[in-house]
Amino acid sequence: MPPEYVERASRLLPGAVVWTKGAVGVGDGAAGGPVLPDGCMDLLWTEGRLLVAGPDTRAFRPGPGLPGPWAGVRFRPGTAPALLGVPAYELRDRRVDLADLRAGAEVRRLTERIDAAPDPAAALEALALRLAAAAPPEDPQVRAVVAALAAGRSVSATAEAVGLGARQLHRRSLAAFGYGPKTLARVLRMQRALALARTGVPLAETAARTGYADQAHLARDIRELAGMPVTALLRAQGASGAA
Repeated sequence: MPPEYVERASRLLPGAVVWTKGAVGVGDGAAGGPVLPDGCMDLLWTEGRLLVAGPDTRAFRPGPGLPGPWAGVRFRPGTAPALLGVPAYELRDRRVDLADLRAGAEVRRLTERIDAAPDPAAALEALALRLAAAAPPEDPQVRAVVAALAAGRSVSATAEAVGLGARQLHRRSLAAFGYGPKTLARVLRMQRALALARTGVPLAETAARTGYADQAHLARDIRELAGMPVTALLRAQGASGAA
């Protein structure tokens, strides 16, 4: 199977993404490239294993330790902790076996079922739906925090908009996203900027439109989060991103 990364919107879970990848390693980066922070958590499958990818604060680079192919369900920010029964900060910058979070016998049975499925990605998506059905309802404040920060609102304006004090917002963010609202805001801004730059918008204009002080600020922030220069990152992702 070629090391190609393919994703689609989930047909069962609002806001989730289902992806497959044939490359070696753990994660959702195309062709073994870096997995960038995005505020999300993933449920992962490779033959014989189910894992969870926690929220990243820096780029994760898949290693050569495990063969693919891989399938994953990426949950929208703030939703996975309720499904898994663990606060996001406990999984920050980690990849852990699902058996560390749930009963081992249950996980073995689920893994065998997905291993035997003709479409493991669809079977994994169905498992994610069952987890969601058994989880508490989604917290509307958490969703409102994501929406406000994704729209470029400041942390203080977001706290006011959702009716939380600064300390309350920080505690809720640690549990839901794995890190505080300032880090989440940086991550979501980087994702907005990269999405715009991939369409060919010059980096100076991208910086102005996505809330950076200038192009140098954009370049510095993305290098810190992605671990590589923005121009190299865009080239690796097949985007033009003119300087």
